Amino acid sequence: MRVRFLCLVSMCGMAVCLFACAAPIAPLVPPTAAPPTPTKVLTVSAAADLTFAFQELGKLFDQATGTRVVFNFGSTGLLAQQIEQGAPIDVFAAANVSFVDELIARDRLLADTKQLYAVGRITLWTRQDSPMKIETLRDLLQPGIKHVAIANPDHAPYGIAAREAMQSAGVWDALQPKLVLGDNALATLQYAQRGDVDVAIAPLSLSLQNDGRWVLIPAEMHKPIQQALGVVKGSAHEAEARAFAAFINGPVGRPIMRKYGFVLPGESPLP
Repeated sequence: MRVRFLCLVSMCGMAVCLFACAAPIAPLVPPTAAPPTPTKVLTVSAAADLTFAFQELGKLFDQATGTRVVFNFGSTGLLAQQIEQGAPIDVFAAANVSFVDELIARDRLLADTKQLYAVGRITLWTRQDSPMKIETLRDLLQPGIKHVAIANPDHAPYGIAAREAMQSAGVWDALQPKLVLGDNALATLQYAQRGDVDVAIAPLSLSLQNDGRWVLIPAEMHKPIQQALGVVKGSAHEAEARAFAAFINGPVGRPIMRKYGFVLPGESPLP
């Protein structure tokens, strides 16, 4: 051990020598930083017609709250089955209010969170390079139209609306050999985009976002597509799920939904 001497001179002039043991000097260690707060992730199962609108809303909600939103888009009926079977979902946004009502009755959604957020519309969509001029549902009977895509009406609300509209026009039975069924509304439009079918009956919200020609099908030809949502019972992020539901129907969400062609609760329908 090293020893060092310290000599001090007292006020009376006497030198006093002290010695001390030299100890190693510990390096300075900065205080440990607190671990970052993990980002909360909200899982939302949403009807396929909401793909573009909800992707935009999810980014804005993340910016506003710090909660990231992960979407599971698909056919409303199939998404409802997943929730009923216990899939770890926080919010269910259906393309038809009846599916929300059914899950509430089965105690899978919180009844007090049910809310209408939009009314959807359907269109006749064709590619820009299509030689066919399609303006009404009866135009689908033209010999040049070989295939027409709709969402599967067994589990997709937009497919149900397409079937109702064709029944109203008196062409449902005649068009059976031409029909191609998509798993959901987005898949239906993609068939037409790729040229696999000549025409798709697709949601207005998707038709607006794609480079093609489309004609709005009159609303009176089918039952209103009343879209509703609810928070899944047992959600691990119930507070955030409720906040996201309010965000959709709030001052930020409503203009965005309107931009994508949805009629909002309390507003007059499109012609």
